Amino acid sequence: MFDIKEELKKLPHKPGVYIMKDENDAIIYVGKAIDLHNRVRSYFQAGVSANYKAQHMAGYITHFSYHVTNNEIEAFILEDTLIKLHRPKYNIRLKDDKAYPYIRITVHERLPRILFARQRSKDKAKYYGPFMSNTRVREILAFVHKLWPIRQCAKTFPRDFNKGRPCLNHHIGQCRAPCNKLFDEETYGHYVAEAERFIQGKTTPVLSRLKKEMAEAAEDMKFERAAEIRDTISMLEILNEKQKVDTGGEDRDIVALARKKNENPDEDSAEAKNSDALVEVFFVRDGKITGSEHFLMESDPQGDDGEILAAFIKQFYSEAAFIPKEVSCISPPAEKDAIVNWLSHLAERRVEINVPQKGEKRDMALMAQTNAELTLAQFGAHIRNETERNRRALQEITDALGLELRLTRIEALDISNTQGFESVGSMIVFEEGKAKKSDYRKFKLRGVIGPDDYAGIEEVLTRRLTRYRQNHTAFSKLPDMIFVDGGKGQITAAKKALTALDLDVPVCGMVKDDKHRTRGLLYEGKEVALPRTSDGFKLMTRIQDEVHRFALEYHKKLRAETQVRSVLDDIPGIGPTRRKALLSHFKNIESIRTASVEILSSVPMIDKKSAEAVYLFFQTNQ
Repeated sequence: MFDIKEELKKLPHKPGVYIMKDENDAIIYVGKAIDLHNRVRSYFQAGVSANYKAQHMAGYITHFSYHVTNNEIEAFILEDTLIKLHRPKYNIRLKDDKAYPYIRITVHERLPRILFARQRSKDKAKYYGPFMSNTRVREILAFVHKLWPIRQCAKTFPRDFNKGRPCLNHHIGQCRAPCNKLFDEETYGHYVAEAERFIQGKTTPVLSRLKKEMAEAAEDMKFERAAEIRDTISMLEILNEKQKVDTGGEDRDIVALARKKNENPDEDSAEAKNSDALVEVFFVRDGKITGSEHFLMESDPQGDDGEILAAFIKQFYSEAAFIPKEVSCISPPAEKDAIVNWLSHLAERRVEINVPQKGEKRDMALMAQTNAELTLAQFGAHIRNETERNRRALQEITDALGLELRLTRIEALDISNTQGFESVGSMIVFEEGKAKKSDYRKFKLRGVIGPDDYAGIEEVLTRRLTRYRQNHTAFSKLPDMIFVDGGKGQITAAKKALTALDLDVPVCGMVKDDKHRTRGLLYEGKEVALPRTSDGFKLMTRIQDEVHRFALEYHKKLRAETQVRSVLDDIPGIGPTRRKALLSHFKNIESIRTASVEILSSVPMIDKKSAEAVYLFFQTNQ
């Protein structure tokens, strides 16, 4: 059992993100803290919080987990990522899903610019961030343009060389007018490279120069100038707050190992023969940490860390539906070269295993290591209990259904639509009784007309199984059992898809009572009820609630996009390609409405003429 009082005593005095969960293991709240020890304890101290929501929520918390971060900035960004991913019940969420801004360097242009960006786009530019506020980014950009004369116009070169007079920025000393060839491109490139190093955090050369200039100004009794440089130095400190939660847009896994230390165990004891090792995996997708999983392993106390890592990697990725291009470890696994070749063969592309020695990736690996050690020290017993509870739940379901197989992987399907509009399907995966969100999949239905859930189930499962037949990497495994949200009609539709592809997987329906609560399972024409207090019933409820949530979330997103798209249809000269580019870049209508011509024209596929059309449309239709 998870003893909240005991676990509260073990909380570290470190910044991080905490995750509150209920009796069904559902995440109900995600929060950040400068000091995890003090913040999490406050939820369980009577009379401390005057916040009604916090008091109400505390009654539903049965256990919690957390991630330690290096600073408060990382905690902010990781909290935002996890809230968007899990959408906890008690978190306040903005409808437009606010994104943190970036600094964008257009290195693909002949004369690169350094610009504000609302989000990272899949173009050839470089992005730095994310930062905590739009104001902060604009202050930094003003600072950069103050130190380096880098252009801010939207001209395209060489097409626009010597077209028109130099702009106002040239006259106030913030641009040397390379557009009129008043400044050579080689020196301009040097300035851009220096500014980029500065944004990367390599601020020492600039800081030294500014301090020297401040001293010279004070010595010459130019005190206003000295004060101005002093303020500039203060702004420079802002850029020294490195943010490692966004890591450059790539997909990779970070694997860390922690081991339980045994103090002179009895040679004949079980502890002497086996000890606990915990592997923590951080999943980085599109440059952001989207989640983590931990795995408890039994190991020889005298065994080598490399052997444990090698065993974990082979077991974990042999069953994984997705293998990233890069796996970062805090120390090298045994047989590294052989494992790299094996992973590359599985993924059908090159996969690298590296041990970062310095920089951002090293810091990320150390952060994963810290979390692994804390998780093992404070939650090792809970993890063992949780694993045992999940195994018991799966066995209870297996016994209740009269199955003779070992139930490991369950895939659940659901359909969501509004009177047949924007019909979507969802597939979630539970392995060993735990949600495996990396294997979740969404389907926008193509061949279903109207509100036909049966046809929807058949289409979703047909597409999923066809990809399995085609050896598609993301669908390379078959489930031990398929759950469908519904009764006889949904089960019949699922079996029809399986028969058509000559596959044999048991199908089970999840049925609800008159109050739309989980009631039981429908299998082979018979309804099977489990005791409501049993682990099997709780697991079944979690699966049904999760597949419904996942389908509904996707359906709401598509409906919102359709509403936005109808507004963009009215803009002259903006066709499907440009509408898609705008939606992909800005995500919501309000961001497009408030964007300037320059920001609009920085979007791929949007030229200046189109940007002006969009800007003018919203200005005249306020």
